[in-house]
Amino acid sequence: MKTNTKEWIQYGTAIMMLVSGVVLAFLCFFLNNYNIHDSVLWYTSQSLVYAGSIFGVSIYVRNKFAEIKKDIEQNK
Repeated sequence: MKTNTKEWIQYGTAIMMLVSGVVLAFLCFFLNNYNIHDSVLWYTSQSLVYAGSIFGVSIYVRNKFAEIKKDIEQNK
């Protein structure tokens, strides 16, 4: 497995969740006489939380590792 494969899988699933949540919300809105069911809103919110956590955690971890690496290099 390549080093970036895990990141591509995470980003791909996060983007697919975002797309599926938005598409489901639009379909439900336009096909149900401009009403959105609670379960569709729940699914959309969960897809936003999932995508936000994937992008947020990966950015946070990457920045922390960069800070630690910088500190180690400065102390040598």
